[in-house]
This record gives sequence, structure tokens and C-alpha cells, in this order.
Amino acid sequence: MAADNFPALPGFYRIFFLYMEPVSTIAPALMVWGFPGPSWFYHQLIPSDEAVPSTPLEPRTLMTIYQLINCYLLLGLISSFVFRAIRDVLPNNPVAQERILGAAFLALGIADLTHIAASWAGLPSNLKYAPLLWNSLTHGNITIVIALFLFRVAWYKGIGRTRYYFGQPETHVKSS
Repeated sequence: MAADNFPALPGFYRIFFLYMEPVSTIAPALMVWGFPGPSWFYHQLIPSDEAVPSTPLEPRTLMTIYQLINCYLLLGLISSFVFRAIRDVLPNNPVAQERILGAAFLALGIADLTHIAASWAGLPSNLKYAPLLWNSLTHGNITIVIALFLFRVAWYKGIGRTRYYFGQPETHVKSS
């Protein structure tokens, strides 16, 4: 059996952050650029029974959707490429792996919280406390992002994994 070259991101965390999160953030970009397109995405942001209008989006709205989708894509690419680079470049250094992942998870966790807040604040008051009325995009922007945040917190707390840096006693090295 081969040695684990990514001990700072074991088991479920590896599956979740190296595969599931990138797919969940890259897929909306593909859906906007391809099918069903930016109008569908825009009209799904707030759940409604109304049909997607056949008229094109106003240019500012279209630009905003493309910029938002670019941010989704960026998050997926960071999880995919940067986390794999950490694994490949530092295979025998779980302390360095964990410190870099920890910095990335802190930034992503802050983005999770602000994304949840912005998504929830933008909902009409009749939908804020009615998750059974939410569509898949609303659940993706709130429910799934809450799960992402909780998994990041669980990783920091060392739940289901060995901690190599966070939660370890500090060692002070004297420099000359």
C-alpha cells in the first residue's frame, strides 16, 4: 500500500475539497456559458414560479452574471489546482500542507460567510425563512455553502483527522 502523500487532507476531506467542491463551483459556470444559459441562472437566483423570459438580459446584468460565474470558477480552480499542488510539492511535509490549507480554508470560510449573508439578505422576506420554497440554486448558495463552511470548521478542529499544525503546542525556535 502506498504511503499517503496528503496527510493534511485525509479521507472524506480529500473527497470533499478536491472533488466535490470544485465540481459544485465549476458546474454553474459551465451551465451559464452553455445550457441553460445566463438568463436561466439569473432568474433562478430568487425562486419563482415565473417562466424564464425569452428576452436577453440587459448588458449590465449579463456582465454581472458572467463576473459572478467567474468567481465560482476561480473557487473551483483553487480547490482543484492549488490543493493538488500542495499535495504534490510538499508530500512529506504535513505541517506545511496544513498551514497552507489552513490559510486557504480561512479565506474560503470568510467568503462562505459573506456569500451566505449576501444570498440570504437578497431573498424576499417571504422566502428567507421558507427553505422548502427554495430552488436548487438558492440551496446551493445557502444550504450547500453552510455545509462547506461547517466542513472547513470541522477540518480546523481536527474532527476525523490528525492535526499537524493547528491545535498543536507552539514550538519556539531561537534564531541567531
